[in-house]
Amino acid sequence: MIDLHLHTTASDGRCTPSELVDRAFRAGVAIMAVTDHDTVAAVFDVQAAAKGCGIEVITGIEITAIESGRDIHLLGYFIDSGDAQLSAFLAKQRTQRMARVEELGLRLARLGMPIDLDSVLMQARKQPGRSIGRPQIARAMVAAGHVADTREAFDRWLATGRPAFVPRRGAPPAEVINVVHGAGGLASLAHPGQTDVDSQIPAYVGAGLDALEVYHPDHDADAVERYRKVASRLKLLATGGSDFHGDADHGGEPGAVALPAEDWIQLRDAAAHA
Repeated sequence: MIDLHLHTTASDGRCTPSELVDRAFRAGVAIMAVTDHDTVAAVFDVQAAAKGCGIEVITGIEITAIESGRDIHLLGYFIDSGDAQLSAFLAKQRTQRMARVEELGLRLARLGMPIDLDSVLMQARKQPGRSIGRPQIARAMVAAGHVADTREAFDRWLATGRPAFVPRRGAPPAEVINVVHGAGGLASLAHPGQTDVDSQIPAYVGAGLDALEVYHPDHDADAVERYRKVASRLKLLATGGSDFHGDADHGGEPGAVALPAEDWIQLRDAAAHA
């Protein structure tokens, strides 16, 4: 089983690297990629933990690009996690994330919903390279008793257009694709069915996009078929995975959505010749 979309506590996942590897092993995952948001901090620990149970780990990341005020998530695979340009770019991304979290905390306080913002920020400062964002804010809102769960936090307060929403700052998709390529990786557009950017995919291909995340929990059978056809027409590779976070808002276990072996072979071979 091949799962190329997994998250750890290095960003907004609930499992530590070793916990994630254990759950992936128990689920029957043989090949995996950790794709934490704007950080590769967990890659080494995941690789070390996976050696003991025979799971193959490829380096991965999920980077947030911004286009017309909207988040566009791009997955990077087979990257050199120590690449200097990538490291500098990610440090800037995380700084922008920190500033956004602080602004979200202030906005919630003005709305009469103060949270323990210092605790949220401390998590990032204690772990170099850790990435934080709205999921941590949502959990802090639950802890403070302002909402019943993180889904309510997003639906009522944190999502685009909601009272506490703060627009994100970041690089455009073309720049993110270039950064991934500069680090020796392949770039895939994450969960296109979730972000409704179908009309923009040809432009991303023109900027160098390599792949499309065809297989994702938010894609039903019709969406999978549609994006397989888009990938074929635009000569893109296919990627996929469970988008596992280990919380109630991201259902399923590692491997709940997997990449077919034939698509994995094509992706691996493309990376070898990149």
